Amino acid sequence: MDRRVLRDDQWERIAPLVPGKVEDAGRSGADNRRFVEAVLWIVRVGAPWRDLPEAFGNWNFQRFRRWARGGVFDRIFEALSDEADFEYVIVDGTIVRVHQHGTGAKGGTRSQAIGRSRGGLTIVALVDALGNLVRFVLLPGQRHDSAGVAPLLTDLDFSALLADKAFDSDAIRADLDERGAVAVIPPKANRVTSIPCDFEMYKWRHLVENFFCKIKEFRRIATRYDKTDTSFSAMIQLVGSVLATR
Repeated sequence: MDRRVLRDDQWERIAPLVPGKVEDAGRSGADNRRFVEAVLWIVRVGAPWRDLPEAFGNWNFQRFRRWARGGVFDRIFEALSDEADFEYVIVDGTIVRVHQHGTGAKGGTRSQAIGRSRGGLTIVALVDALGNLVRFVLLPGQRHDSAGVAPLLTDLDFSALLADKAFDSDAIRADLDERGAVAVIPPKANRVTSIPCDFEMYKWRHLVENFFCKIKEFRRIATRYDKTDTSFSAMIQLVGSVLATR
């Protein structure tokens, strides 16, 4: 089996960001590339860790958990997504069903962004003008997508926000006005006063839908098998990093 999942140029950008470099304390990271590719294989096919092919070495879930809790995947994502195009940004949410194996974490489902009524969660994602992931938040399935907008926009400088009418709220529009950013959001039908929308620019909203289609090609993202939101977020960060370097 050919285990190569990453191109050489992709690995060259990731390698300086993971533990095990010469200057780091502890064991050598000689197999770091194989480990990262093993994680990507797991995310892609949705297999349990114990089903990892021999070409990737012994399965090592605890190493993945150490990296996830230690913010390694955060650093990889931040470094590889630092060239975002903020001509405009696009926000949307997508529902992810949680597999029965993804429940049972300490503290219960409410502490892991898993919904009470729908048994799922929502990924609310912000992508840039190129369709690359900028930020995301996980919300319980019963929470409205608009609840994730404020943390996604914090400290960002952009010219316009594109979103569907589910995000048409006075609070979001007021925040955009204060920023001097344009709200490219169709008004809801129940608004007393019609609000204009640039529907030509709105056509680019498909980029966030394209992004969701791409990440859901990875089966462990399309269906959540991970018990903790920390592990699930780490997988989204790794996939987002790889997609940004394609």
